[in-house]
Amino acid sequence: MPPPGSLPRRVAIIGGGISGMAAAHRLREIDPAAEITLLEASDRLGGVLQTDRSRAGWLIERSADMFTTREPWAMNLCRRIGIADELVETDQRFRRAYVVRRGRLVPVPDGFTLMSPARLWPIVTTPLLSLRGKLRLAWEYFVAAKKDGADESLESFVVRRFGRQAFDRLVQPLIGGIYTADPAKLSVQATLPQFVEMERKYGSLIRGMRLQQASGRRKPPNRVDPTEISSGARYGLFLAPQSGMQRLVEALAARLPPEVVRLNARVESVRPAGLTEPGSGWIVQIQGESFEPRFDDLILAAPGPVSSRLLTSVDPQLAELIGRVEYAGCSVAMLGIRRDQLAKPLAGFGFVVPAIERRQIIAGSLASMKFPGRAPEGKLLLRIFIGGALQPELATLPDEDIRRIVLAELRELVGLSGEPEFFEVARWPSMMPQYHVGHLDLVRQIEERAATLPNFALCGNAYRGVGIPFCIHSGEAAAESLRGQPNKLV
Repeated sequence: MPPPGSLPRRVAIIGGGISGMAAAHRLREIDPAAEITLLEASDRLGGVLQTDRSRAGWLIERSADMFTTREPWAMNLCRRIGIADELVETDQRFRRAYVVRRGRLVPVPDGFTLMSPARLWPIVTTPLLSLRGKLRLAWEYFVAAKKDGADESLESFVVRRFGRQAFDRLVQPLIGGIYTADPAKLSVQATLPQFVEMERKYGSLIRGMRLQQASGRRKPPNRVDPTEISSGARYGLFLAPQSGMQRLVEALAARLPPEVVRLNARVESVRPAGLTEPGSGWIVQIQGESFEPRFDDLILAAPGPVSSRLLTSVDPQLAELIGRVEYAGCSVAMLGIRRDQLAKPLAGFGFVVPAIERRQIIAGSLASMKFPGRAPEGKLLLRIFIGGALQPELATLPDEDIRRIVLAELRELVGLSGEPEFFEVARWPSMMPQYHVGHLDLVRQIEERAATLPNFALCGNAYRGVGIPFCIHSGEAAAESLRGQPNKLV
């Protein structure tokens, strides 16, 4: 808070996605007098969060359709902006996912987490693994823990502990459906640190799960072990606004005074206001405008490539570090069908496709079975993901080619017949940061370098988490860092 009688601080936030909006909202909470300007290059707020309500009876999410409650930051924000009572849980009747094996959809074993079984009998009976694969997975109990703290890839970690088959048939598709990444490059410490901690603490993930379950039965209510993880089938940990994810964007925007938000304001450059007076503020150049406004504080909430470009003339080393974060993209095909068009009806939320199956889709989500009110009675809303780091060329195909691929895959996998009521494609090129091996060391270097710039903060999904809760937390932490707290991307 500024001292009594001082002028209010002028703050520029570049980027109107959920991170930038969370930063603006948090600044309003902790410094109501601050004069905030949120600069967004496009004609709308919210970034990738887009809900299409234009078709009668359909509610279509073009990107993320829910958020996890394992991290508290999204839920806490919903409470503070008054929409907590609008949140709905996933439908308990269909909390199951499937994995494709040789063209057939097989349920994920009950209790199997992203990387470890909480129950052994479902693993024994699943047709997803051969007898050899099951024995190797069970042998994880006796595999020695890694001694050094060096980062390793997700693939290396899982194969080392559970064997190649468990990785290929279970872990890779489940992780691929979340990160659309190459698991041979993906950092396990940056993406799933709870499993690294579990190995360190218990020596075995299976042992750790069993001890945590036993401990959980003895714990007082509301006490949670920080290493506890959610199961791949525990969809009760996910929530969404009843009217769609864009409701979160709309509620945040409604909390900001109208003069705060500037749309269609593409920032061309930023520079310190005084080269000889560190901390004298920032000058922002906006495309098409001759006037260059000055701000006391600057928050960069833009995607990594944009932040890197803007910082090139300010701090080339910081710009180069941010530029090392690689990105991948995917496309999402959204189609509406009648229930009777599926010859193989699914009582679940969707399916994932192992790379070893050599198909042209990553995953499929039965969005209208996750949450009520997403499709008219008797109809289904499907979302099919294509592209990602392993097949990037597919995401850039023309709509008609994507339509052809998606319908052919659905005919084989779920017996789709006839034509969909509608078919649309949402494209998200280079929107998903890839947390490759060494990412945490890279982020530490970025943090240290960013801390040398006065009145400056970074936030967004390029650093310490790609999910909605992490983006919110990153934006809020950036706002707090400008008011005397350490400038860290936490």
